[in-house]
Amino acid sequence: MSYFLQHGFFVLKVRYLNKLSSGLRKLRYGLLGMKVGENTTLPSVHVTWPHQVAIGNNCLLERSIYFKYDGIWKLGPSINIHNNVFVGTGCEFNITKGITIGNDSLIASGCRFIDHDHGMQQGQLMRIQNGPEEAISVGQNVWIGCNVVVLKGVTIGDGAIVAAGSVVTKSIPSNEIWGGVPAKKIKDR
Repeated sequence: MSYFLQHGFFVLKVRYLNKLSSGLRKLRYGLLGMKVGENTTLPSVHVTWPHQVAIGNNCLLERSIYFKYDGIWKLGPSINIHNNVFVGTGCEFNITKGITIGNDSLIASGCRFIDHDHGMQQGQLMRIQNGPEEAISVGQNVWIGCNVVVLKGVTIGDGAIVAAGSVVTKSIPSNEIWGGVPAKKIKDR
C-alpha cells in the first residue's frame, strides 16, 4: 500500500502542485514586469528587479537561481534567456550591463555570470568606486559545466563547451572546448 501512496503523492506534487505554484510565480513576477515564455516552469528563484528578466519558451530552470540586476531602476530587460535553455540550481546572474543566453544552451549548477568589476584606485574605498562594465553573450547550443564563472565582456560562440570549474576571462570562439583557471582552449569539437 505504501508504494501506491508514495506514487500518488509524487504524481500529485509533480503534475499539479509544482505547476500551480509555478503558475502563481509567473503571474506574480509577470505583474512586476518579468517575461516568462510558454512551457517554461518558474521554480523558486531570487530576483532583485523582475522587469530586467526575460526567459523564453520551453526553458527548464531549477531552484535557487539568483537574477540580480545590480543597478538603479532602468528599462529592461538586461537578462535575456532565449528558448529551450537549461539553467541548473544555484546559478547567479549578477548583471549591470546585460547578458544574453542563446537558444538550446545548457548551464550547469552553480555557474556565475558577472558583467562588472569594482574600481581599484588608491586613496578611495573600492566598495564605492565605479568599475568597468561590459555585457556577456552566450551563443546557441553552448554547454557550460558546473561552477563556471564567466566575467565581463566575454562572448561564448555557438556550439562551445566550457569545462566545469573554469573561470572565463576571454571570449571563446564557436565550437571550441575551453577549461581551466583562467580558461584556455583545450581542443576543437
